[in-house]
Amino acid sequence: MYDIHHHLLYGLDDGPATLEASLAQAELAIADGITHLVCTPHASDRFSYKPEENAAKLAELQSRLGTRIKLGMGCDFHLSYENIEDAVAHPSKYSINGGQYLLIEFPDFGIPTRISEAMYELRLAGMTLIITHPERNQTLRTRPEKLAEWLREGHLIQVTAGALSGRFGRTAGKFAHELLAKHWVHFLATDAHDTETRPPKLREAYDAVTRDYGEEYARLLCISNPKAAFDSTEMPEQVLATGLFEEDEPEKKGFFSRLLRR
Repeated sequence: MYDIHHHLLYGLDDGPATLEASLAQAELAIADGITHLVCTPHASDRFSYKPEENAAKLAELQSRLGTRIKLGMGCDFHLSYENIEDAVAHPSKYSINGGQYLLIEFPDFGIPTRISEAMYELRLAGMTLIITHPERNQTLRTRPEKLAEWLREGHLIQVTAGALSGRFGRTAGKFAHELLAKHWVHFLATDAHDTETRPPKLREAYDAVTRDYGEEYARLLCISNPKAAFDSTEMPEQVLATGLFEEDEPEKKGFFSRLLRR
């Protein structure tokens, strides 16, 4: 399995504090069946994003872990004005393995004004945006039509694996399953920060999706789609979002369907 959202690099943000803690976290991921992992430290006002330091720590961890797992580089990108301006000028600086896919994070409460315009700017700069853990955003839970709008524009959605087992509360779990039932989700990822409260566990979510929505969808969310993001290749064909285009005019439907199939 591929985990494209994981706070593994030590001493950078609210993830592990030491090299030993990072290694312990990686060992749990390996034991869970994760073979490829994207290290995604925060890029925010609180946590500075330092590409050279990140790369050095990734290389250190990769050397210690050997060939049992392949580490990649990305970030948990906060949509601040400064970040957006810098990413538009330097798209590969923040994206997954320097490719086209970028994880973007909203605040847990509220959606910043003019956010769609910022997302449009990033897309014009060549990035495919992956909206992280919408199930944990109170505003999006009450306004799923915003997610529908962004899906129509070609943006993608990542749900946190732990949400399916209730780790982030009943409300977040319920909304995560609603998104999965509509096939609005493109990726499952751990968003791991440690070995206890937010561990790198993906297998349980894979099994839950297999049970409730079929193994083909589970493989898309945990293997095929995240592999495309890791390798910066086009997304494979996948199931269309249920009901997303019910109100679209026929001539628009085909266009938006092609966007979602990316």
